[in-house]
Amino acid sequence: MGITIALAGNPNSGKTTLFNVLTGSNQYVGNWPGVTVEKKEGKLKGEKEVTITDLPGIYSLSPYTLEEVVARNYLLNEKPDAILNIVDGTNLERNLYLTTQLIELGIPVVVAVNMMDVVEKSGDKINTGVLSKKLGCPVVEISAMKQKGIEEITKKAIEAAKGKTSVRVHEFSAVVESALTEIEGMIEDKGGRNDKDQRFVAVKLFERDDKIKEQIAMRIDVESIISKCEEVLDDDGESIITNERYNYISSIIEGSLVKASKVKLTTSDKIDKIVTNRWLALPIFAVVMWIVYYVSVTTVGTWATDWANDGVFGDGWSLFGLEIPGIPVILGGFLESVHAAGWLQSLILDGIVAGVGAVLGFVPQMLVLFIFLAFLESCGYMARIAFIMDRIFRKFGLSGKSFIPILIGTGCGVPGIMASRTIENDRDRKMTIMTTTFIPCGAKLPIIALIAGALFGGASWVAPSAYFVGIAAIIISGIMLKKTKMFAGDPAPFVMELPSYRMPRISDVLRSMWERGWSFIKKAGSIILLSTIFIWFTSNFGFVNGKFGMVEDLENGLLASIGKGISWLFVPLGWGEWKAAVAAITGLVAKENVVGTFGILYGYAEVAEEGNEIWSTLAASFTALSAYSFLVFNLLCAPCFAAMGAIKREMNNTKWFWFAIGYQTILAYGVALAVYQIGNIFTGGAFTIWTIVGFLVVALILYFLFRPYKESKTLNINVSSVKAHKFAK
Repeated sequence: MGITIALAGNPNSGKTTLFNVLTGSNQYVGNWPGVTVEKKEGKLKGEKEVTITDLPGIYSLSPYTLEEVVARNYLLNEKPDAILNIVDGTNLERNLYLTTQLIELGIPVVVAVNMMDVVEKSGDKINTGVLSKKLGCPVVEISAMKQKGIEEITKKAIEAAKGKTSVRVHEFSAVVESALTEIEGMIEDKGGRNDKDQRFVAVKLFERDDKIKEQIAMRIDVESIISKCEEVLDDDGESIITNERYNYISSIIEGSLVKASKVKLTTSDKIDKIVTNRWLALPIFAVVMWIVYYVSVTTVGTWATDWANDGVFGDGWSLFGLEIPGIPVILGGFLESVHAAGWLQSLILDGIVAGVGAVLGFVPQMLVLFIFLAFLESCGYMARIAFIMDRIFRKFGLSGKSFIPILIGTGCGVPGIMASRTIENDRDRKMTIMTTTFIPCGAKLPIIALIAGALFGGASWVAPSAYFVGIAAIIISGIMLKKTKMFAGDPAPFVMELPSYRMPRISDVLRSMWERGWSFIKKAGSIILLSTIFIWFTSNFGFVNGKFGMVEDLENGLLASIGKGISWLFVPLGWGEWKAAVAAITGLVAKENVVGTFGILYGYAEVAEEGNEIWSTLAASFTALSAYSFLVFNLLCAPCFAAMGAIKREMNNTKWFWFAIGYQTILAYGVALAVYQIGNIFTGGAFTIWTIVGFLVVALILYFLFRPYKESKTLNINVSSVKAHKFAK
């Protein structure tokens, strides 16, 4: 029979790194039953019978957030054979809070004190023997990053799972016991069950353990018990339990941890003096993101994309003097040799290869971008960005918690939207859901790359500007919406840790890049494939002289008829030609469809990012100004269908869903109109009625930004350092 070991620990404790080391490539990702929080499981390398389940990174089992609910329910309901608790050795006190809760569950626990290389470098010493004796469970020193102690911790975890490790229930001080004795008496008076450890039950009542409540609620008035205890102690019971946990942890650490005599600034502290500086933080962030997009879209990414577009999905490429034909050439020759029907050749070459190929051609750029993002996340810099943005967001009515979903949204808007569940304040959560998709996700990168390369000659400012357009839209929306009754109120407090800077493992960065990139490729092989077939059919078939059939001129196709019927809507935005209108609409299915649609409608041979052909072909539809207007609209308008579905699920209200989609679309239209019409004046264009509308849009936005209102009192809670004495919910 197989063994299941649950991996539990605080965020940034090195849990994910250890999980990757233990499982290697033998892992699979899904969602927890009933929720959309990511679930990772894997087989222990060399042990096919041992399954490692990676629980969400949490600070405690008291269920305040969805991640904590998921972790607690798994441990209580699924009952794994053992728990491998990852503890950050550089912040022992805070990490042991979760450890005390895990030990109480009665499941064998093995503690892995991680980052021991950093602990030793700082001069601190941890006596794991004493720590093990006081906790009553095995404690092993490891360094997941350098793969030290992995063999020993694996052995200990398997022994614990096989029942070779004793289980000891956590004990509390007399201060709490006096209150718990009172509760125990009340439980017995009410005729409740005489549990083996009433103190455990009482503690779980205070720590919001719904499972315990459900078990005894039919026989006991739970709320009256809690109220009575609070009366006896003249304080909040939950706070008392928290305080006593830390008192207990302090007694454990007293003989287990010896701090270095001299407190020196760590390397992370020295870097943070510059990176999180009040005046330098934002310029540094802007420079970092400019470099990321410059390398990803304009230089290295472009070279790789040119190779993919011109070579793999074009005429071919040379390798060591050997000419290798591209996919269109190979397929074209094959279809000719088997005398395939004309419509079939057109479907495969002008539809599937042109549409899907145009999208996949930008995969190299996306992979380069994903490498950068994975590196910034793993090294600890992105946590600093949340800290920096909290300062800004808090001035505009949002907290730094809103930046976490936005950060996740740079990969894909769907998990970004779902990450808003961690925001307790309902108003802030709704606003975050509405604004998260403003940030350019991976699916929008091909649009950015196409516009930057084909219509701006590879200008380095275009791609980074797209990122900051999204940030600006989020901030502006936060200011405007917070001044309405629907969203008024204090921003939620934001408490998080700043992990130490560390050099990421190359394998972890590449794994993260591949997971994101593979998700994009799978979408290209499913949603994009079906979309391109639909686009090819509707563009190549239509009514001519009263008869329906394949048309020679795309202007006579069904898609052209639809496009011409809606293109007038986009005339004020500068791109009222039907092909551009259709591309924007198909982007609602999946944003990659914008590029795929251009690939079909303009002919894939022309959709090479740097090619002269696409410039001449698109020149009739776009100027540099109208192209940027097109880019802005597609960045800010309603997201893809998948993200819309996530918005509807998270809003759980049809009216709020349509309000969110309507707000995004109206804002996108207004901003794109203002960009084109006002920009047109400065580039020598004519002054028209739409120019006045553009100025009115700007005036309306400025009015909502600066109109007076009763400011809410913002909380002065920002970010706790890694040296924080306590972490309280």
